Amino acid sequence: MNDTSATPAIEHLAPTPGSALAPFHYPAFRAIWIANLFSSIGSTIQSVGAAWLMTELTPSHQMVALVQASATIPILLFGVFAGAIADNFDRRRVMLAAQTGMLVVSGVLAAMSYGGLIGPVSLLALTLMVGIGTALNAPAWQASVRLQVGKADLPQAISLNAISFNMARSVGPALGGMLISIWNVSLAFALNAVSYIGMIVVLARWKPVNTVPARQPMLASIMTGVRFCADSAPIRKVLLRGLVFGFGAAGFQALMPSVARSQLGGTEIDYGLMLGAFGIGSIATALWVGKARRRFGSEAVVTVSTMIFGAALLLLASAHAMPLALAATFLAGSGWVAAMTSLNVAMQLRSPDDILGRCLSIYQAVTFGGMAVGAYAWGAVADWHDLPFAMRAAAAWMALTLVLRVIAPMPTREEGRIDSSPPVPETHPAKP
Repeated sequence: MNDTSATPAIEHLAPTPGSALAPFHYPAFRAIWIANLFSSIGSTIQSVGAAWLMTELTPSHQMVALVQASATIPILLFGVFAGAIADNFDRRRVMLAAQTGMLVVSGVLAAMSYGGLIGPVSLLALTLMVGIGTALNAPAWQASVRLQVGKADLPQAISLNAISFNMARSVGPALGGMLISIWNVSLAFALNAVSYIGMIVVLARWKPVNTVPARQPMLASIMTGVRFCADSAPIRKVLLRGLVFGFGAAGFQALMPSVARSQLGGTEIDYGLMLGAFGIGSIATALWVGKARRRFGSEAVVTVSTMIFGAALLLLASAHAMPLALAATFLAGSGWVAAMTSLNVAMQLRSPDDILGRCLSIYQAVTFGGMAVGAYAWGAVADWHDLPFAMRAAAAWMALTLVLRVIAPMPTREEGRIDSSPPVPETHPAKP
């Protein structure tokens, strides 16, 4: 295998460092990005199938919301341990183990659903197991971005990863809805299992230039990350903003399947279209949010994003036809990606490389833990009163969080920023 044969052409055509597409100059990033796109499409197809299947198995809005939260609850419970694992072991091997485990569980889910052996509890248990794999994979994957691109291109790489995820959210849900209507949910689960294979192959062939981490006892390693985050005022503010935004945002995403089925009287295809509109809104915003953040600052972006998401909740609460519901989900996707990429970039730029996995896992545990708790809470409110009331309550929560721009503003551009250079990424690794 010749890894350098295409080097001159790639370098000649490469965008200037810091440009929106510059990370694609790095073969490692490009290969992982493409593989992750297909894996994310599979994951969104499975999410659609699991959520829709739960609406058929039980009338409880709370159980439907818990299926949506199954990807975030494990991050709350195990994310900090996953961060310590990412910093104490080879991150590539950690990702390989997580991807393989998710492939196996998704295969079991497909087989059980095909055989008619799935019930509400077993469905929730298996989706939680996939969520555990996601929790293990996420810190290692996010921390490994520094090994894939140069330092100047890190913010753009984070934005492109968000675009990949949201491209999957644009294509996957509609595709999942069609597959379910043509066959059944077992096909959606089986395709997700197959989608992990590409990422496993790419990771197996990737040979990053990386130093062997000095291992610490697990609890001591976790406490090192916790102490750093607790002692850093800029990071404390990022964590608080992620927590409150995630809690309110969960009201939209967790209740969307119930809105599609109960409030709109729609089908699985309608639900897929709503998720697709969410993804399109995310992609459209991810293309320019980096420029907006550099021009206006993170605080302005997060504040406007919160307002947009609150408005989307109010629109969805009053929607009784698909056009208004699609407009609401488009707006929600826009607000979601602008806020989440801004929080992620702020966290990465203020975390030292040797404890980056732990810092990111703490951020994810706080933010996605807020989403998991929010999904349960807003689902309970919907069962207690009704769906529109729960979404209006979530919108009110988003409005109340705007006070944080005064008492806990996002860090300024240079506040708490880590300037130490990460390890030099491998410029021309093995191609997939």
